[in-house]
Amino acid sequence: MTQRPTYMISTAIPYANGAPHIGHAYERIATDAFARWKRLEGFDVLFVTGMDEHGQKMQRTAEREGLTPQGLADRTAAQFERMGEVLNARADDIVRTTQERHKQAALEIWRRMEANGDIYLAKYAGWYSVRDEAYYDEGELTERDGKKYAPTGTPVEWVEEESWFFRLSAYGEKLLAHYESHPDFITPEHYKNEIVAFVKRGLADLSISRTTFDWGIPIPASPQTSSSHVMYVWVDALTNYITATGWLTGQGDRVRFWPADAHVIGKDITRFHAIFWPAFLLSASAPLPEKIVVHGFLFSRGEKMSKSVGNVVDPIELAERYGVDQLRYFFLREIPFGQDGNYSHEAIVNRINADLANDLGNLAQRSLSMIAKNCGGAVPRLHETLEEDARILNESGGVVELARRAMDAYRPDHALAEIFRVVAEANRYFASQEPWAKKKSDPARMETILYVTAETLRRLAIPLQAFIPAGAGALLDLLAVPLEAREFIHASADHALVSGAPLPAPAPIFPRFVEEESASNP
Repeated sequence: MTQRPTYMISTAIPYANGAPHIGHAYERIATDAFARWKRLEGFDVLFVTGMDEHGQKMQRTAEREGLTPQGLADRTAAQFERMGEVLNARADDIVRTTQERHKQAALEIWRRMEANGDIYLAKYAGWYSVRDEAYYDEGELTERDGKKYAPTGTPVEWVEEESWFFRLSAYGEKLLAHYESHPDFITPEHYKNEIVAFVKRGLADLSISRTTFDWGIPIPASPQTSSSHVMYVWVDALTNYITATGWLTGQGDRVRFWPADAHVIGKDITRFHAIFWPAFLLSASAPLPEKIVVHGFLFSRGEKMSKSVGNVVDPIELAERYGVDQLRYFFLREIPFGQDGNYSHEAIVNRINADLANDLGNLAQRSLSMIAKNCGGAVPRLHETLEEDARILNESGGVVELARRAMDAYRPDHALAEIFRVVAEANRYFASQEPWAKKKSDPARMETILYVTAETLRRLAIPLQAFIPAGAGALLDLLAVPLEAREFIHASADHALVSGAPLPAPAPIFPRFVEEESASNP
């Protein structure tokens, strides 16, 4: 048996000091759609997420809440795991930085970088933001009421401590060479341009250890220092990705998945993933990921989500209100991937009612109900076909390839636009052919129209499994398509519906969202 090609994709690693928000949900849904798409293409897929559970911020948050850092991490990890389950976006592996397997991987990448001469001991002094876990130059700060603040608005404090440093400055030219030889390494392109410009300005060495707290992975003792050091966030956190494969430690059966095909991340952490992470890997003589896929922010009615503004929404509440598939579809179809996007109650309802309920759901309900009533509850016979029949079958037969090009470019919004363009064509076909009017005058023509419509729905439902898995799966169930016949290779005439095959009783797939008088808007 030939082994399937591999594909590895990851979300960014949420920090474990707070519950998931809508931005986490968007990233998880999108990454799940990319993973599902590759499975439908026939790939052996590893979909990874994780939790960044170390650091001073975790210690301080836990103290405020009367918890241990591990207790806080466990609570948050459970919240994120539930979010993935509710959104039908379960990962194949969840790597937590407090796990022993991750500790061993992080120590191994440290040893490799140290052996390569890229780690040295020095003293660090600077303005440090605990919340951002980052140092800032004096020129980046603002001052209000005698206190200094980072560009992110978080307070900073002056910190002086002994630290191990990584020679990031030695990797500028190597990174630029990699960007040039791999022009799609960072996508969309405007994020790559920002990173290239940043690297060209020169890179400073990076502090990669701390002595002011102990909630982290201990660094092996060295005769150079008497202090106890723990790994600083980025070496610890970023190594999480490769931990899932066992590549560094040679453990497990997932080594074949590294290098990762895609890290899906928010635009605010591009620098860490597109500069720090590849530099660490180069130092450790490890293959670099194929691609850093960057998405934008989500805004509620044009406003950034903030607890003080009161517009932070629990993604699980949204899924329960509108439906899981409906929420998945809205985010993947409405928001141009890579750009910032807006969401509101009105936008969600308009999109899901127009596309899912009216176009897809109504077409399926009407055509399958006619088949149940007029064709004995079985796939209709295909009689002589006309040009319009061939046209819609060709359209639906070619949609997978058009959507594949979009998904290869990590544009789920474009892929869904292609699919729903054909859904709209199928509706026009069904309405113009009027099968209900042919029942008595030309029953053979009625059967042909109903067959063509059902077969078109089958071909559309197969790629839709990546985006709206429950609804697309339900539609394929109504068409009696076997589970083993739902990959892209089956979305062709060679695997068309068989006339006379029995069909289950029709059922609605995407009912319209009906307003509740007392409903409050997100």
